[in-house]
Amino acid sequence: MYILQKKMRETMPQTPIFSSMLGSSCSGQVQPDMGERCGDPVYQDGNLVSGSLEALIERLVPTMDYYPDRTYIFTFLLSSRVFIHPHELLAKVGQICIKQKQQLEIGSEAEKAKLKSFAAKIIQLLKEWTETFPYDFQDEKSMKELKEIAHRITQCDEENGTVKKIISQMTQNLLITLSARSQYQEIKEKFRQPVTDKGTILKNKPQSTQKDILSICCDPLILAQQLTHIELERVSNIYAEDLMQIVSHMDSLDNHKCRGDVTKTYTLEAYDNWFNCLSMLVATEICRVVKKKQRTRIVEFFIDVARECFNIGNFNSMMAIISGMNLSPVARLKKTWSKVKTAKFDVLEHHMDPSSNFCNYRTALQGAAQRSQTANSNREKIVIPVFNLFIKDIYFLHKMHTNRLPNGQINFKKFWEISRLIHDFITWKQVECPFEKDKKIQSYLLTAPIYSEEALFIASFESEGPENHMEKDSWKTLRTTLLNRA
Repeated sequence: MYILQKKMRETMPQTPIFSSMLGSSCSGQVQPDMGERCGDPVYQDGNLVSGSLEALIERLVPTMDYYPDRTYIFTFLLSSRVFIHPHELLAKVGQICIKQKQQLEIGSEAEKAKLKSFAAKIIQLLKEWTETFPYDFQDEKSMKELKEIAHRITQCDEENGTVKKIISQMTQNLLITLSARSQYQEIKEKFRQPVTDKGTILKNKPQSTQKDILSICCDPLILAQQLTHIELERVSNIYAEDLMQIVSHMDSLDNHKCRGDVTKTYTLEAYDNWFNCLSMLVATEICRVVKKKQRTRIVEFFIDVARECFNIGNFNSMMAIISGMNLSPVARLKKTWSKVKTAKFDVLEHHMDPSSNFCNYRTALQGAAQRSQTANSNREKIVIPVFNLFIKDIYFLHKMHTNRLPNGQINFKKFWEISRLIHDFITWKQVECPFEKDKKIQSYLLTAPIYSEEALFIASFESEGPENHMEKDSWKTLRTTLLNRA
């Protein structure tokens, strides 16, 4: 995640990210010890659990004898947006840098020589910031503050220009990242509109020439690999600050002191839409088939695909497939399901059983995460969590614990927990997909027609007629609505 200069890495020891820092609770009624100032940071078992915003900012900025560990940098920069705009935080960091620089400049020649070392530490902090949270620098105010800090630091090494070159490269890399992100938003995924054409939905014409998923790919493993390819491509466009908007946006609605100008995140919207499209595609592929034998074959095929996704560690696609097969238009196809060998499907549903807060899934996810940590190949490093459950975890952590303690200090223990979740996700998304891309299969998965819920029911009734008066009335109403539609 962090691309640092080798010399800087050697001179500034780093600690591992989130190496068993905290216990399980973060509600923390932590009070300062007697004699401490109210704003002073508070520690429990050597771990920072609370402090004033000013004290936490001071802990972020390096000195001659100190450099914050990577865990703290990531957690504070991630959570700070809940309390302060990035450009305001940059300004405060710049002010602290000025004071430290001035103190070194008025000292002896030996202290002046320390300016270069101090400058290197500030550069490393800025590099970690721009590489990990590039979106913090999207507005002119943040870029202006960054340039001002860079200008002051450059003055510490005007002789050989090393600092200036590093800062120039850092800025260039940041601009490239922001440009790519901007283009992604401008050409954001055009969400597929469900098919509503009556000629397509009603099975009154031969379908021998109609393509289905099996005509494109009949190997469950290959399809699971292509789904994983699509998943990793989409999560690669999700940044930590996007995920933190779940917290900052909620607070902006409740607290005027928090950020109120949250930018709409197309990456999260597009990824959520992908899950829904995959679920609807699975249901469409099943419901639109006329012959029961072929429908049964497609159901069993998707069960095998979901199982391969589970084995890979692609839980998001697995859940989307299961969700598609559990939609009412598919679930009601009793004659089809009676021919399906459901033992494998039962195992999959067991893994995704929602009881006890999806305990079975979380156990499987933990196993995949542990495998990823010790893996030697990208194939074994793949972990793609169920995204909507991941988002809910962040949401509940935020709602269960206050941002500030009764004494007014920031409840930093809460943000350790949230940032640990987000850091895991960011680590997993950086895995390079080991599977070769098949453009034909991916094109079908991303562009094949999907039915609306209304159309799915019509297709389902066309496949297996209504079984009771309620279904008959629904079918009649749906057909009439569709046939009368202009």
